[in-house]
Amino acid sequence: MTFKIHRPVIGLLAAGLLAGFGLFVFSEKEDPGFKTTLGPQNEACTVIMVGKAASTDGSTMATHTCDCGVCDWTFGHVPAADHKPGATRKIYHINQYITWKEGTKWPYALSKGDTGFSIPEIPHTFAYHHGMFGYMNENQVAISESTIGTVAKLVNATPSARLDLTTLSLLGMERSRTARECVEIMGSLAEKYGYGFNDDGEMFAVSDPNEIWVFEIIPAGPLWAPETGKPGAVWCAQRVPDDQVSVCPNESRIGEVNLADKDNFLGSAHMISFAVEQKLYDPASGKPFSWKRAYSPAEGSAVSSGGRRSRLWRLFDLVAPSLKLDPNTPDMDLPFSVKPDKKISVQDVMNLTRDKSYGSIFDPVSGIRGGPFRNPNYYSGTRKISVANAEYTSLVQCRNGLPNPIGGILWVAFGAQDTSCYIPLYAGMTAVPKSFMVGDHYQLNRSSARWAFDYVDFHTQVIYNQAIKDVEKARLEYEGAAVQAIPEIDKTALELYAKKPAKAAEYLTKTCLAQADRIVAAWWDLGDRLLVKYDHFGLYDSEKRVRDRGVQLYDPTWQKAVKMVDTWVEK
Repeated sequence: MTFKIHRPVIGLLAAGLLAGFGLFVFSEKEDPGFKTTLGPQNEACTVIMVGKAASTDGSTMATHTCDCGVCDWTFGHVPAADHKPGATRKIYHINQYITWKEGTKWPYALSKGDTGFSIPEIPHTFAYHHGMFGYMNENQVAISESTIGTVAKLVNATPSARLDLTTLSLLGMERSRTARECVEIMGSLAEKYGYGFNDDGEMFAVSDPNEIWVFEIIPAGPLWAPETGKPGAVWCAQRVPDDQVSVCPNESRIGEVNLADKDNFLGSAHMISFAVEQKLYDPASGKPFSWKRAYSPAEGSAVSSGGRRSRLWRLFDLVAPSLKLDPNTPDMDLPFSVKPDKKISVQDVMNLTRDKSYGSIFDPVSGIRGGPFRNPNYYSGTRKISVANAEYTSLVQCRNGLPNPIGGILWVAFGAQDTSCYIPLYAGMTAVPKSFMVGDHYQLNRSSARWAFDYVDFHTQVIYNQAIKDVEKARLEYEGAAVQAIPEIDKTALELYAKKPAKAAEYLTKTCLAQADRIVAAWWDLGDRLLVKYDHFGLYDSEKRVRDRGVQLYDPTWQKAVKMVDTWVEK
């Protein structure tokens, strides 16, 4: 047996040797300055936020990447409801890791069991669409999530914390008419009933057609109980300026706080006194109080963290390159938001969610990082906005000048962003596609939308630099058509709404369900075609035949590295 027979193995050895010679820019060691319980080391749910004056059509937009890798990916619709005086609302602890089973009703099927605890119900609850969280209600109030972590001693995983993050988002959807109201409702409920069961520091981007708020919430620690009479959470919210773009890449984004400025800040009255009590802030230091430094510190920069916190710098650099922000700038010193160099469309935001840091110092295919087929998912040394382990990505778009059921759109892309396609769900729909409601990680299900996109993704990874071109062509056709169809759908829905709102809801539901079915079917077909097209691709072809087909099969840098090691071994 010669070494030549095992060239892929030798290639991997080459990668290791070349990395040792310094061809990889970053080390893999974690940033010791990051003291929170969770964050960029193991999370990648990036929230991109666009203010209404920063968008091309005057809409607010926010994204969420559900990046768990083994979480429930199903979606559902909860209708509006009226409740009798004295009614109560049961509280469940939602487990993100248990998938929906046919014949059961979400979210109760996902619960860890009835807590035996209820809160007073309100007279009327609003309709909303949900995935792992509540995403958009009939009033165009929308939520996008990112875990930010907190200092370990504040985590409260005890049953005394009645509300977990998912339940908090559902309560916000059920009860709010505006983003500001949603923030205040969630904050007050968390303080009253306790927050943090199975969760720690978290961020919600809460939006409506006029505003986007960065809402951050921290548990009160494991010793908290309702009997203490103290708040069961501490929270803060800052408004994103209308003409700016912000981002939360799994780290706190709120710095100095001015609760007297109600137009731009909301929060717990005890946020400073609690920080002092927990020895997280010393007023005698003479330094102004910083929410982030107290409750969720993240020292270091994109570069010093080995690229694991590059998403904050990267997003700002993409939308405002004229600022020439230095990736060595500590995250603490980067702005809360930036004014983009040009206004941003919904298609631009979709493309931002697919960013792999190409062309930057964090490029995942630079040198030999991408392997023989320049796959950006091989190299895990840096954290990218687009990640391979996404369950789905949501994009909530809230639009002024339209009735709320027509103005709000929840766009959903299943699986990895680079091999997926965004599908629109209007706020006024009374159902979600059946294919969105089924499936789990452990059994192939051709009735499940997520499996269609996973099927394409799987066949793309094998020969990425070739197959991704086919995916991009399909996405241009189907996603492009979905975006371009919105004005016509709006027009028809408006005409029906003027006659009878229920007719508009029926039209939106029928139209979007049909569109989703077309896209899901197209992705199953695409997966089949990728399998056939690239089955044994190049294995039986001479290099000349491959070149004649206009294809660069293997990355030249990778081939050179393999040949270098082959030559070294033979000598």
